Order: sequence, then structure tokens, then C-alpha cells
Amino acid sequence: MAVKLKKCMMLCCYSNPETEDMAKGSSYEDAIAGLKKLLSEKGDLEGVAAAKIKQLTAELEATAANKFNPVQRIEAGFAHFKKEKYEKYPELFGELSKGQSPKFMVFACSDSRVCPSHVLDFQPGEAFMVRNIANMTKHSGVGAAIEYAVLHLKVENIVVIGHSLCGGIKGLMSIPEDGSTASEFIENWVKICMSAKNKVKAEFDSLDFAEQCKNCEKEAVNVSLGNLLTYPFVREGALKKTLSLKGGHYDFVHGVFELWNFDCGITSV
Repeated sequence: MAVKLKKCMMLCCYSNPETEDMAKGSSYEDAIAGLKKLLSEKGDLEGVAAAKIKQLTAELEATAANKFNPVQRIEAGFAHFKKEKYEKYPELFGELSKGQSPKFMVFACSDSRVCPSHVLDFQPGEAFMVRNIANMTKHSGVGAAIEYAVLHLKVENIVVIGHSLCGGIKGLMSIPEDGSTASEFIENWVKICMSAKNKVKAEFDSLDFAEQCKNCEKEAVNVSLGNLLTYPFVREGALKKTLSLKGGHYDFVHGVFELWNFDCGITSV
């Protein structure tokens, strides 16, 4: 838009400092105000130039009206939450101020389309959540969250949820056979579930790439569930049956949610 403004100024043959500052414009509002001022002060503008400036003014006003304001969005979102949730359920939030005792720990993808609180209608205090690329369950940061949830919050269920059209799984399935990577973090992270990719490639080699990714989305959930058993406190909870491990897959394209129990296949020694 700044380029259009500058061209318009050249067309009108006004090369004074005021016009140049307006063309650069520090904001939409400044540019709109400058154009309106120009139209009001320069009554002798040629018809074509004047019409062009009016058109640009209208375009700028429309753009400014539709410009996304993150601060306003956050403020409006919190105001809605406070009115519709916080103030409507004071007993719930009063209890939460004393502590939390969630029944679920949920691993979900960071994907903006698959928020578990919306998909499964979790209420505040009901689920302790970890979200990362492709809902994976390994390494120290994840381990700290699992330890806190299992040993301190005493969650009874850990649910790992994959989803349709997962970019992380697509990235995993796209890693070259030589294991080389093109990104600094993402591919090294999703390699946590390399065994899922290998299994899908071996068992579903005849399927197209999209179908392989779909199968890998679910298989990676099982790999993540298996990784949970590498944490001694999770393994102990599974053995004592105080902790249940479940896998899930949310297909947001078709509005389907699958849930399955994870057969740990472990016995006490």
C-alpha cells in the first residue's frame, strides 16, 4: 500500500516534505489522515489523481478496519471467559484456588486445530496437559511434567492423542532414508517416533503417502504410550493398576474420535 501511495504522490507532482512523510506513513491512520488532508487542501488536483487518492483512502480505511489486533483479541477473549465461566461458576474456581486434582494427564499436539479442552470438553482443573509437536512423550522436559502429574497430582489416566493431517507426523514420514534433516529442531524431535515410521513403511508400503501418514499418526501414539513405560513411576502405576494408559486419535476432517486402551504387556517380577 505504501508503494501505491508513493506512486500517487508522484502522479500528483507534489514532492514536498509533508507529502513524502505521508507516503511513508507510520500507520494506516496516519496515511488516511494525510490523504484526506491533501484532498481538502489541494482543490486543484486533476480529476484522475483526485479519484485515485479517494480510492486509496477507501482501501486504507477498509484495511485498517479489518486489521487484526492481538491485544484486543486477548482482552475480548478474557472478558468473555470471565463473564461466561469465571463469574458463572464461583464455586468451581473457589475450589481450584485451593489446589488441583485432575483425573487426566493429556498429551496432545500443539496444532491450533486440536485443543483437547474443546474437543473433549474438559473443564478447568480436569486435565493436566502437555502439548508439543506430534504429542510425543520423551526427554527431560516431558519427564518433569509426567513425574509431577503421576507422583504429585496422582492422575489416574494418561491419554496420548494424535490427530488427522498432523504436520509433525508428515515431517517424520518425509525424513530421508539416510536420516538427514533439513531443520534445526523439528525433525530431530519427531525422530522420537522413528520406529512408528519404520513399522508403517514396512506394513503399508503399498498405500499412498497420505494414507501412510494417517496410519503413522496412530502408530506414533502407541510408540509414545510405550515410551511412557520407560519412566519407573509410570511403570509402577501401570503394574499396580492405579494408572491407566490410553491412546486416542482425533480426525477433525470427519469429526471422529477414536479411543483405545494400551496393552502394556508388562508383569511384575
